[in-house]
Amino acid sequence: MAALWFAISAVMFAVYVVMDGFDFGAGALHLAVAKSDRERRQVLAAIGPFWDGNEVWLLAGGGVLFLAFPKVLAAGLSGFYLAIFLLLWVLILRGIAIEFRSHVEDRMWRAFWDATFTVASALAPVLLGAALGNVVRGVPLSADGWFALSLFESFSPTGALGILDWYTVLAGVLALVAILHHGALFLAWKTDGPVRERSLRLAGALFPATVALWLAASAATAALAPEVVRGLAARPLAWLSAALLLAGLATSFVARRAGRDLAAFLGSAAFLLGVLAATAASVFPVMLKSAGDPALSLTALNAAAGERSLRLGLLWWPLGLALAIVYFVILFRLHRGKVEAAAEGEGY
Repeated sequence: MAALWFAISAVMFAVYVVMDGFDFGAGALHLAVAKSDRERRQVLAAIGPFWDGNEVWLLAGGGVLFLAFPKVLAAGLSGFYLAIFLLLWVLILRGIAIEFRSHVEDRMWRAFWDATFTVASALAPVLLGAALGNVVRGVPLSADGWFALSLFESFSPTGALGILDWYTVLAGVLALVAILHHGALFLAWKTDGPVRERSLRLAGALFPATVALWLAASAATAALAPEVVRGLAARPLAWLSAALLLAGLATSFVARRAGRDLAAFLGSAAFLLGVLAATAASVFPVMLKSAGDPALSLTALNAAAGERSLRLGLLWWPLGLALAIVYFVILFRLHRGKVEAAAEGEGY
């Protein structure tokens, strides 16, 4: 039962990265792909129906941890307090920027909120990528299951640990570039005209950077956390996830060059899902790795809630998942096709 809930939690966070990832990427790129106010409103129109709903998957992931692995959630919230605080501010600023930028028809007002939106959208994947890097690298867990991390210490993943070191920064940069690529492909799918053309050019430039950073991060992970490589080699689910990410990379490249925008976007989504699924399958059952004594790690087996709670949770989770899927299917169907910027005075 604990293994099933580990898989459920991994799915929730992986879907969040894919879904909120495209609007993070579009937001971080929107000043590069949109040169006029109308074009910027076109970008915002592309993500406008989706961005706030996408964040539901993050809440769902937190809810799964609260139900199934409360020790992991409690330790993570306290240990990553500074990073979580920064992430919350980034998410708040993104929402404010989207909603406020068209309230006043003034160039300076809109330029300020556009810049805020760009910076906040770029910081979010960096923070999330660094968080995943910390989980893979390990944290200084005490015997009672708690830890505390400053922003940075020695900047070495093998020295005095902080949230940021060269490995977690590499993970954050990989996350940013992969999400930028994802967002560019989404914009190419949902927009037309100059915005689509610029998005395709940026996606073409970001693809080799994504591949190079993924290879670099994989090599660094193999050196710092060899147990991940052993897990990858030993588990069929990890093999399938690795095949998914490779197929996603190939699809995004071939489909983009063939002008099949939706297929290219779906290929990018498959790549992100494959990376996260392969990582989860390789580290199972560890959820918070101890950087010192491996016996102190919080796992799906020693940190799970009671068996009765886990079984009761399975009564409501499928219903909630079904409702979420139906909602997003309807949402994407209602807003299918290319978008146009709203008329001036009608928001973005």
